[in-house]
Amino acid sequence: MTTFTQTPSFARDSGGFSGRFARAVDWMDARGRKAWIAAMILGFIFFWPVGLALVAYITVTNRWSRSMSNSHTCMSRRSQSWSMPTTHRPSGNAAFDAYKSDTLKRLEDEQDAFEAFLQRLRDAKDKSEFDTFMDDRARGTRPAAEDTPRGDY
Repeated sequence: MTTFTQTPSFARDSGGFSGRFARAVDWMDARGRKAWIAAMILGFIFFWPVGLALVAYITVTNRWSRSMSNSHTCMSRRSQSWSMPTTHRPSGNAAFDAYKSDTLKRLEDEQDAFEAFLQRLRDAKDKSEFDTFMDDRARGTRPAAEDTPRGDY
């Protein structure tokens, strides 16, 4: 009987740049966020484009917010982030899914009500500013008409 086991991340194909890069990423993930920060700082100290490239890589792959316990966890989270948003994925628990959908619906309704409230505030502010402008304009034309010189030029 043949047993299939998952190949550890350090046993990947080491031929070529991509294999070495994958091993380096796995090594850094195993050491955590501090290792990525140290590598980034050292990259800036020795050759600034390397530090800049590490900042871009860390940002694009979202290394700051993920747990770096092992590469398998990172790969599963990475594949989840590219599929569908977690808010629409069923959890498998019907009671929790119903609670989640009710809560999301309530939050969407509250957001719509708040946006309508903000729009009413903006409209009231616009009306108030327009009324103030019209009052100032009406007051401004009367004194100007009385102050204009009448007489010989």
